[in-house]
Parts: sequence; structure tokens; C-alpha cells
Amino acid sequence: MPRQEAKQMTIAIIGTGNIGAGLARVFSSAGHDVVLANANDSTEAAEKLGVRAASVSEAVKTADTVILATPYDAAQSIAQAADFTGKVVIDVSNPVTADFSGLQLGQTSSAAEEIAHLLPGATVVKAFNTVFAQHYAGDLTLEGRKIQTFVAADNDTTRRAVVALANSVGFEVVESGPLSNARYLEALGYMNIQFGFMLNRGTGIAPIWLG
Repeated sequence: MPRQEAKQMTIAIIGTGNIGAGLARVFSSAGHDVVLANANDSTEAAEKLGVRAASVSEAVKTADTVILATPYDAAQSIAQAADFTGKVVIDVSNPVTADFSGLQLGQTSSAAEEIAHLLPGATVVKAFNTVFAQHYAGDLTLEGRKIQTFVAADNDTTRRAVVALANSVGFEVVESGPLSNARYLEALGYMNIQFGFMLNRGTGIAPIWLG
């Protein structure tokens, strides 16, 4: 199936680790204008990827969509670093504990919902949290089929826009209802981490929803 067309967007990616760099690569390769930022200087990382570098505040100001590709614990400082009013913010994090023994949040809230509280003027979406960084170096397929990403948001229009954005880079998207369902998506992301590292399956895996 051909990729669903999404309008060209300016996307600010906050975080220059493996996930942030991987997302920058796939979105810029799909024709989107990517601005890379982190708490320090993102110039070197941006130059390696062929994208623009900026401070967090500058990147957010110029972007249509902001992707938080940082650990959940960085959310509060990021919220204070820029004005997110009117922005679509995609949270990629899984709120794992420092020793990876479990999740900090679960039954009654999620990282995405807490970030929404920190950014009351933004529309927060949960997506891409079940995808290992190594997949971004390939074509986002595994064993002959597209890797899935799960998208949860309270605003239907925003959810559809993020679905189109994910489709534009080659994902198969599973629409996953309201933002509160991030509680279950983050648990799924943590189970993926368990399979990959604690149960020795490696990072060449991904969850899939059939039917």
C-alpha cells in the first residue's frame, strides 16, 4: 500500500539521542523540515543528519509539530524552556524507573497525560513509544511488513494529522483512542523493552496488533 500523503511540516525534535536522531533521519528523508534541539548545543548532531539546529525555544517557536524524544524525567525542564501554546506535541517516552524495574506511572495516569498537564496550551499525542531506535536506520519494515506505531490523542483532528505524518514515513498506524490510553501504550512499550533487553530478544522486534 502506498504511503498516505501528509503535508510537508516543520518538525521540532527535542532530544539528540538514538531515538531523536532516528526520527530526524526518517522525517527529513520524507521531505519534512526538521529542526533538532536539546538542552545543550545540538549543532554537531544536526550537521551529521543534515538538518537544522536550534535552541529548544527557537525550535518550538518555528515548528508545526514538536516531538519530545527525551526521557520522561526531562519533561518538566523542557516545558519551562519554550512556549508550547498552540503546538501539537508528540510524546515518545516510556516512564521507566531508573533501574528499569518498572514504570513510574500506570493505572491512573501516564507520561503523556502528565506532559499534557505541564503543557496546557498544547495538544499532546502519544506515538512512536514502542519502536526501538535501530528500526529508524532501515525501511521501517520487519519480516516483510510495516512496523506499527500506536497513536492516541483526545483531539480527533490532531490524531488524524499524526496518523498521516506517521504514514508518510512508512509506518502502519493503529489508531488507539484517547490520550488516557497512553497508560496501556506505555506498558506495551515497557514490555517491548523487557523482551528486547531483559529477555534477550534483541532490538530487532516490534509489537503488532492484528485484525
